[in-house]
Amino acid sequence: MVNAASRPERTTEARVADGDPRPKAVLEGPDIRRALTRIAHEILERTKGGHDVLLLGIQTRGVTLAERLAGALREVEGRPVPWGSLDVTMYRDDLRMRPARALGRTALPSEGVDDRVVVLVDDVLFSGRTVRAALDAVNDLGRPRAVQLAVLVDRGHRELPIRADYVGKNLPTSMRETVKVLLDENDGRDAVLLGPVAGPAPGPTGGAV
Repeated sequence: MVNAASRPERTTEARVADGDPRPKAVLEGPDIRRALTRIAHEILERTKGGHDVLLLGIQTRGVTLAERLAGALREVEGRPVPWGSLDVTMYRDDLRMRPARALGRTALPSEGVDDRVVVLVDDVLFSGRTVRAALDAVNDLGRPRAVQLAVLVDRGHRELPIRADYVGKNLPTSMRETVKVLLDENDGRDAVLLGPVAGPAPGPTGGAV
């Protein structure tokens, strides 16, 4: 008899072929909390205590994650860590290929970015184009001493030479799969969902972030 827990994970394609197109939760609330706690400790270790760290969350869910990371860093170090939000819409190189969207808010703490270790925070790292746009946006805001990247999920399929410094979960995916991050503050639930792409699979840059 085969124990259900020992069965190999079925791919999204296999589940869709069996008529089960529902997204599957690959991370739940406790997993996300543990991942962010681990990232917070890694940031403190790599930056030697995080005294010059500034967290900048990329709109939209990256902002929520940046706020949570700031809370985790404060809990460990006993002092506040500055954080803010970054909208990269106007810096994207694929504006003509994407539906129109409202501009988000870029908000910096009073310290600014000059001579800081800026840690960009986002939910999913995919093609790298969102991060490239974020680097351009930060460059217009000032001159940080260093820029690092923290993501909750790295799903692969990079189109640019960009690598995260801190990763909550490496999640190998196919181009026929979508990864959706839900956060309680934005969606009423904490989860990372893996599901099938609706319609034809995107091309090399289709749907990439």
